[in-house]
Amino acid sequence: MLVTAYLAIVFLLALCVGLELTARRVTPPQSTPTAVANPAFRGFQTIFLRAYLLALWADWLQGWLPQALGRRQTCLLFCLSYSACCLTKLSRDYFVLIVGRILGGLSTSLLATTFEAWYVHRHVDVHDFPKEWIPSTFTKAATWNHGLAVGAGLVANLLAEWLHLGPVAPFLLAVPCLACCGWVVLTDWGKEEAQGVPEVDKQTLLTGTPNGGVTHLSAKARFSRSCHEGLRCLLSDRRVMLLGGVQALFESVLYIFVFLWTPVLDPHGPPLGIVFSCLMAASMVGSSLYRLATSTQYRLQPGHVLCLAVLMAFFSFFMLTFSTAPGQPRPHESFLAFLLLELACGLYFPAFSFLQGRVIPEEKRAGVLAWFRLPLHLLACLGLLALHGEVSGTGGGEGGGGTRHMFGGCAVMMLAALMAVVSLFTLGRHDTDLRLEGNRAEWEM
Repeated sequence: MLVTAYLAIVFLLALCVGLELTARRVTPPQSTPTAVANPAFRGFQTIFLRAYLLALWADWLQGWLPQALGRRQTCLLFCLSYSACCLTKLSRDYFVLIVGRILGGLSTSLLATTFEAWYVHRHVDVHDFPKEWIPSTFTKAATWNHGLAVGAGLVANLLAEWLHLGPVAPFLLAVPCLACCGWVVLTDWGKEEAQGVPEVDKQTLLTGTPNGGVTHLSAKARFSRSCHEGLRCLLSDRRVMLLGGVQALFESVLYIFVFLWTPVLDPHGPPLGIVFSCLMAASMVGSSLYRLATSTQYRLQPGHVLCLAVLMAFFSFFMLTFSTAPGQPRPHESFLAFLLLELACGLYFPAFSFLQGRVIPEEKRAGVLAWFRLPLHLLACLGLLALHGEVSGTGGGEGGGGTRHMFGGCAVMMLAALMAVVSLFTLGRHDTDLRLEGNRAEWEM
């Protein structure tokens, strides 16, 4: 298992480089407008640090916090809260660890939305760049995200195992990284706010300044209105409903996977940092394959790629139901299934983001996404509670079959997600909004 992990990371990194060069070669310059000139991108790519644990209430709180504090202050809050989460790992007190988990859930929710909202605001409202550049910027940010994640896994393994500093060492190293992120937000973003920002109009003063919080209308009232409008949009458009179902099923399974991959592989002694780097490299391969598949040479639609990603995830969990059989574990097959799942994630997220941007109106996106993530977290929490109950009842983790049954449940959820994707594809077969050609035509005009 040790040799397998090292060989896998070498192979995946070489594959990433090859696919990246291929994707750049087959994509014509006019089809990928550059976003490098955007000064907001430099600050945006520095904050892509990965975090994992989520709490159910955190997504609702993160929807309210930017309304009350402003985007810039909320980004600073992320740096502080996740730094505190990392420092709680030094304690052996159960209550302190629980507080750390709550802070981790809040921080991850803020990371997933607030920085993106800041970037879109700076891109469109402040610098007045073309909206068609936004997907290109997110593609570049995803590439940086995966590359940093691969490096983070290697550094974590270096600290924890090769230097024998213990499992808490990577968390402590994250604190100065978060401090640097906060310093960039506090200084560089503050300078940008003081330079060349247009005068805010009267409506802005009544509803809240872009980065300065709320003046007259309360944040609670605006957030409540956003949620009501999001629910109305969700119930009135079947495409939005199906897309929300796909996200809830697919991403809730990913959260369950986060808790299960370590217990499945750790008893067989692999270097967990290297394994994590392998998973992130597989996801990077998936992102590169998405760019290649949707290029002008192959012309696959994001809907097709999304269907393929969900099918691959289903097959991955189907494999895991056999490779984690009680008393007959097959770690190499489980590792291969995990790599396949991360490859599916690399295909899923850009395809889903494209469809989400086309289906959900921009002014209602925050409220709709808040409703999307509610069933997502409910499914993840119920799955983990069911796993805990089964393990406790049988008195043994893998020996009781709880992990295998959970993977079987995840496979069923992926099958339901596949049915939702097929329904969405059938419903929007003649919908030009869901096709990539219209976007390319706009770029080429």
